[in-house]
Amino acid sequence: METLKPIGHIETPFRSKFGIPRQPGIVETPGTVVFEPEYRVAEAVRGLEGFDYIWLLWGFSESAGRGWSPTVRPPRLGGNERMGVFATRSPFRPNPIGLSSVRLREVRQSSPRGPLLIISGADLMDGTPIYDIKPYLPYTDSHPEARSGFATRPAEILLRTECPPELLLRLPAEARESLFEILAHDPRPQYQHDPEREYGMDYGGLNIRFKVCDGVAEITAVTATEK
Repeated sequence: METLKPIGHIETPFRSKFGIPRQPGIVETPGTVVFEPEYRVAEAVRGLEGFDYIWLLWGFSESAGRGWSPTVRPPRLGGNERMGVFATRSPFRPNPIGLSSVRLREVRQSSPRGPLLIISGADLMDGTPIYDIKPYLPYTDSHPEARSGFATRPAEILLRTECPPELLLRLPAEARESLFEILAHDPRPQYQHDPEREYGMDYGGLNIRFKVCDGVAEITAVTATEK
């Protein structure tokens, strides 16, 4: 059996796990799939431009080697109830492999780094290794009538995002919409609701500090991330 090795990696604004959308496609965050040198072959992605969505098979690089448990505490259940690991999408698995369906915006052939896949809706941390790419086929991959167990999507309660004008100026214009959408979906652990607590997330090289109170996510500080 051949050893599994990355064919590339993904570049996203997420430099740490906190703030990453809980599922793909919830927020239209940008991303770029960059192939390893040996796979930078234009013929390998021929025809992919005809698909609107693709599957990314990737590795939980941050949890690799940290072991696994037969049961985990899903955030969806408030972290208070255990479910079987194979009934969840926990990163702590026997094989730390993830699967995400993302929107393919462009297959960019003319690049010094070979073909690039420009995508949106990623739920991956910057630098995550990509092991395989497959086209999404709606006639077989979509099952809107399927049951979803304990993860049935509830009515979405979105937060209102507020940012003082002086802090807004520190945010690149192209990053504001996706950042505000991430905050609107409340990136805090689902069991934390302290209105006085300040949270921080690294997004696109900026450290974003915010608080949540009375349905409002208020940005309190924007600083450059230390390298």
